[in-house]
Order: sequence, then structure tokens, then C-alpha cells
Amino acid sequence: MSNLNLFLGVQSTAGQTVEWSFSVAIIMILCNVFAIVIGYYGISKENRGQGPALPVSLPRIFTGFGFPELLATASLGHLIGAGVILGLANAGVL
Repeated sequence: MSNLNLFLGVQSTAGQTVEWSFSVAIIMILCNVFAIVIGYYGISKENRGQGPALPVSLPRIFTGFGFPELLATASLGHLIGAGVILGLANAGVL
């Protein structure tokens, strides 16, 4: 019986989620671009590009930006994006 009460308590504190929409996609894309720009200027030039290179060409501003940097910054961008989307959904904006 105590497990049921614990579950009901957790269920009542679950956050509001939104369905996928164009505005959600735009927010996630902007958060990823923001994280990539932060990562580009935050990762020192000596440490940048030591791993495997990307199979596609990027604009000149991302010279030396490799696969590890892209994975790290995109992961950070998704974390930021999920937080922003959930925060805006709970605020009633989305």
C-alpha cells in the first residue's frame, strides 16, 4: 500500500509535457546552435580537432571542429533544449 501512495505522490508532481510542433523544433535547433557556438569558442584551439574529422564540410568559422566536438556540443544543446522546452511548457508559453 505504501508503494501506491509513493507512486501517486510522484505522479502529481510530474511536469507538463507538450507534443512535438514546429515551435518546439525551432527551440531545439536554436539551443543546439547556441551550444555549438559556445563549444566552438570554449574549446581551446590546441585541443580542437584531435579526434576524427566530420565527413561533411562546415563553414569556415568551424575550422578544426571534429566529431567529438560536435557530439559534445550537440549533447549539451539537447540538454539545454529539453530544459527550455519543459520550462516554457510549464509556464504555459508552449
